[in-house]
This record gives sequence, structure tokens and C-alpha cells, in this order.
Amino acid sequence: MRVNKKEPSESLYVLLISVHGLIRGQQLELGVDADTGGQCTYVLDLANALAEHPQVGKVDLMTRLIDDPQVASDYAQPEEKLSDKARIIRFPCGPKRYIRKELLWPHLDQMVDRCLHYLRQQGRLPDVIHSHYADAGYVGRQLSMLLGIPLIHTGHSLGKPKQARLLSSGRKADKIEKQFNFERRIAEEDALIQHASMIVTSTRQEVELQYGMYAQADHQRFRVISPGTDTSRFSPPGRRAMPATLEQSIHRFLHDPKKPMILCICRPEVRKNIKGLLAAYGSHPALQKKANLVLVAGSRERIRDLEKSQAQVLNELLLDIDAYDLWGKVAIPKSHAQEDIPELYRMAAKSRGVFINAAFTEPFGLTLLEAAACGLPVIAPDDGGPRDILANCHHGLLVDTLDSDAIAAALLSALTDKARWHKWSKSGVLNVKRHYTWAGHVNKYVREVHQLLRKQRKNLRKQQAALHQGKSPIPLAKYAFITDIDNTLLGNQQGQLDLVEWLVANVGYNIFGIATGRPLESAIEILRKNNIPIPDVLITSVGSEIHYGLNRTPDIGWANHIRHLWRRDDLLKALAELPGLRLQSAENQREFKISYVVDASKMPPVKKIRQHLRKQGLHAQIIYSHGEFLDILPVRASKGHAIRYLSYKWDLPLANFLVAGDSGNDIEMLMGDTMAVVVGNHSEELAHLKGMPRIFFAEATHAHGILEGMRHYKFGSATA
Repeated sequence: MRVNKKEPSESLYVLLISVHGLIRGQQLELGVDADTGGQCTYVLDLANALAEHPQVGKVDLMTRLIDDPQVASDYAQPEEKLSDKARIIRFPCGPKRYIRKELLWPHLDQMVDRCLHYLRQQGRLPDVIHSHYADAGYVGRQLSMLLGIPLIHTGHSLGKPKQARLLSSGRKADKIEKQFNFERRIAEEDALIQHASMIVTSTRQEVELQYGMYAQADHQRFRVISPGTDTSRFSPPGRRAMPATLEQSIHRFLHDPKKPMILCICRPEVRKNIKGLLAAYGSHPALQKKANLVLVAGSRERIRDLEKSQAQVLNELLLDIDAYDLWGKVAIPKSHAQEDIPELYRMAAKSRGVFINAAFTEPFGLTLLEAAACGLPVIAPDDGGPRDILANCHHGLLVDTLDSDAIAAALLSALTDKARWHKWSKSGVLNVKRHYTWAGHVNKYVREVHQLLRKQRKNLRKQQAALHQGKSPIPLAKYAFITDIDNTLLGNQQGQLDLVEWLVANVGYNIFGIATGRPLESAIEILRKNNIPIPDVLITSVGSEIHYGLNRTPDIGWANHIRHLWRRDDLLKALAELPGLRLQSAENQREFKISYVVDASKMPPVKKIRQHLRKQGLHAQIIYSHGEFLDILPVRASKGHAIRYLSYKWDLPLANFLVAGDSGNDIEMLMGDTMAVVVGNHSEELAHLKGMPRIFFAEATHAHGILEGMRHYKFGSATA
């Protein structure tokens, strides 16, 4: 199978990634928790709208598979069809149970690996990857670097502005860090800003003020593409009566349900500022006399069963209602269905009420568009997206949501001027259709994607040094060839030329990789010096590092995997107590490798070194080679472990790997289910492997020995 090279006339394949929350094709459980809100609606609507575009052939929305009896079984389905061209794909990531997004960070590499497996099975790579929020951004960035596919990113909300607003509201820095994991999130947002080929925002203000808080944000890569509203669902009140059950769920709380509604729909989280809204309403009797307050703050069975932060918000809400004595004036329904949301907007519009978004910060504000489409005027934060939305739709007022008195004044003003209310209502309906449709969003999106891909193809034509052009060959290759460098790949000039000819003839069908004790920089330097093409995979520093291709993309999943039990400083101290060991030069020391030159007459046997480390509670892989080098690695790191990791990560059977080596540090790599080749000039350290299954000892030396081994195994041919 060759790497597909998409022609401009082919339809686009878009991979959307949104990791957290509860995402399904029908009846979204919006507000059920802090992670299931506007972003879930956005990515689902985007997937469906993209699938309807004639230039888009396939849309996959990748999210987390959740096998938890506490949530619907829908979220445990590996695949859900949305339309003929769109589907939701779910992969396990972390615990089976549903967890909040801040706890997902340690598990995201699983999502990366499972997506790689999935793409191999598909036989086609996406044209673009589009990640949503920082956690999916991490997954998308890894996939983008590994596969050579452009990354588009949408932040939805950003860590730095949110952190700043929470601090300004009086929250303690240590407490918000513990709850929101801002350090990890902001670090990933910084990395995304540097890597993404295109960053989609909803407003210009988001680019200038929110992303402007991050260093080196290149504004040329930002594209402002306003999201759409489904006007088939969100429309003004008609003659049809409101659903009786929904009306009853609101009216049962209220002494006078005929008064106008102040409607708030949001998740029960601190940044939504429900507490500030309630203070505004509770502190102003004139506002209480004028209107009822309807708070639709997620869905719940019992508050005590909710996640801690949500339960705290709702408990404080009930305490504040009691403190202000607002019983009979405030409605707080326990649950609502997705189809109830448009009806709630229409109910509020029919009562001549208003919708309020009182959040501390609002990157966009999808609810403001939904309200506008239903003819319901709004009060919104003077921050982020609402500024652009109200400038286009002219259907309400902006307010400083940190000031409860200002919120109350804006609400009262909106409710008392009837002529302006009607003007706002009509303007909202008209301008949503003019400025915010999904068809318009996707038309601009597809134009930007085509421009991005044309630019990428142009840049790739300039890069002639690589064996292949375009996307990485790894996901679609059938076989992998991994070789040591010194005295195996190199050492015979004619053999090198013959092997390079074989590599060029088999581009795309076979992965080319090296596994060496050299550090990355030294490996690349010696390959270039000998006119060897830069490999697809570089396993360096005796298997403690994995990088990919010309860009030297690091495999972060491998680094996270081998970090287990690794205590570098303690190992250095313990090994300093042993005779016959001298540290190699600084360039040979790495984060996950400690390297020594040894005096074999003084150095203790490897078995004794291992016992010495274990007595001190230390764990390490000890590799002794050529009678003069000793490498100390994490217990999970070695050339052999790295190859097995690649087999798992890229879903390529070990039996399809041909590996070649010549010395003791190749032993683990040569043993097992691979097609192993020992070149004719091997050291005595490998002599004991003769006669073992799947280990071929070539008569020819160096690269000619590798080619002899390839012929023996019929490697890379249809019969291999």
C-alpha cells in the first residue's frame, strides 16, 4: 500500500477532536456537568455542517469512550453514524468512568495511540486535523507532528484569561490551580499557538485580547469564522402552545408566573457567575417586582451526588435564594432535555423577558445567538465574543458582570423600555440569519482549508532532502526496516549505495528507521555525512528517545512511558560509588540515559551493579557493549522495547519488522518475533544467538549483510 497523495479534486477528509464532556448525535445532555456545554454543541453542529458541504467527503468526530453505568450507554458505543459522511468515533482514554476534563491530562497519550491504530485501519489519512480546547489540542498536536498533517485549533476558552478573571473575582491562586490545572493547560496552549497551521476564533477580540496574553502569537495564522445557529430549531414564538410539562416545570416555582422572565441557561460552575446574578436580583426589589428569575443550571437528580465544584455552586445558590428570601420569585428546575432549550427561549420571549449571560469571561457566547434567533433580547458580559455578537445583532446590552449593581440596572432598563425591547427582538432574528449560519461558516472554513493545503503542498515541493513528500508514510506502510548505524548500516561504501537504492525503490511501502546508541544530533550528522536519507523513525541514545523524520518530531508518549521509576540523580550518586566507571562526555548524556566508559578490569560484573542499585531501591536497564561502554536506561527503555512500542503505537505486527545489528546493545532488539539480521562483521557478544529462531546470521558484512538478510526473509515483497 502506498501513501495516498490527495489530488486537489478529491473531497476533503476532516478529523475533528473534542475529548471531554458527553457527546452524542442526538439529545445532547447540555448542562449535565461543567464539561458538557456550548463546545459539545459547536463540534457536533460543525461536523454535521461540514458533511453537507459538497467539497467534504468524510468527517470523523473523535471523542472519549465512556463505559460508566452513571451515564447513558450511548457514550460507550465505539462508533455512531451522524450521516452518510459523518460519524462520531470513540476511543477509551483513562478510566472507564466519566471524569472531568482536568483529570484527563495523564491519559491523553492513549488517545493518540488509539487514533493512530484507527487511521491505519481506515487506509486514508485526514487532510486536516481540527482540535477543540487544550486537551484535544494536545492529542491533535501529537498526531499532526507524527503524521505530517496540518493542525487547525479552536480554543473555545483559554487558560490565561480564565485564570485572570477568577483571580480578579477573589479566588485563591492555589485553589484554582488545584481545580483547573492551569499550569498544564496554559503550557499546552503556548505549544499549540506555535504549532497550529491555523487557529479558528469566533471574534477579532478573541485574537487580540485573549490570545494576545500569550507570547509570540502569530496573528497571520488566526482566522475569524463566526459559528452558526440552527435556525430550524431556534426561531421566534409562534401560535403553537408551549409544552405543558415544560411550562409546569417552571411555573410551579413561581407565585406570579405571568411576569416577564429573566432567563439564564448555563452550567453550574463558578465562572458562569450565577452567584453575582442572584446578588443583582436579590438586592434590587424593583427588579424582583418587575420579573421572575429562571435559572436553568444543568440537570441533576440530587445535588449531593454532583461533582464537588458543581455541588458547591448549587448549594450556595440555594443558600443565597434563602438569604434574599426569593422563594416564589426564582425558578430552578432540576432537569431539562435538549429539545427544551429553544422552548425556554421562546417562553421567555413570549413573556417579554430577557436572556442573561452573566459569566465572568465569554470567548464567544453561543447562547446569545440562540436567544437572538428566538427573538429574545440579551444582557451579556462586556468581554470577548459578546462584543462582536451584539455589534452585529443589536439585540441587547453589554455589562460589567463583576458589578452586580450594573447587572441589575441593565436588566431593569431592558425590561422597562417596551419599544426598545421590540426593536431588539426583531433585530436579533434578522441579524442572526444575516451573520451567523452554519452554511456560511463552513463555506469560509473550506476555503481556508484549501488555501492551507495549497500552501503546504507548495512548501513540500521545496523540500527535496526527504525520501518522500507529504504526509508520513508510517501509518499506511506494511513493513518496517530498523537498523543499527555503526558497523551495520555504515562501514562499506558500496553496500551503503546499494541499500539506499533499495530504500528509494520501496518508499511508502516500508518504514525506514535506525536504532543506535548515538544521541540524535550525532546520528543525523553521521547519516548526512554518508549520504543516507533521514529515516522515518530515529531510535537514539540506546532506545531512550524516539523521533520522526526531517523535523525530528519527538515521541512524547514514549518519553512519558519510560519515565516510570526513573530517578536519574539518585542513579548517578549510586553509580559513583563503583570502580571502573567514568562518565562519557556531556553530549552523550541524556534525560533518560547515563553513559560511561568502563575499565573492564575494575568494573564489577553487570549482575553486581544491578544488585547494588536494587539495594538502594533503584531500577534501571543496564546495557554493556563492546567491552568498553555501559549505558544506564529506564527499565522500560531499550532498542528492543522501543521497537515493540512502535509496533503497538502504529498497529504494525512485530513479525513485519526487519531489524539489523552487530553488537551487544542490539541483543534485545534482535530477539523475539521480528525478522532479525546479524551482519557478518558482528562482535562476539552476539555469537550465542546462532541457531535461535528468526535470527539470520549473514555472511556478508555491513549493509551488504542487511541486503542478504532481506533476501533471506523475502522482506518487503508480496510474499514476505
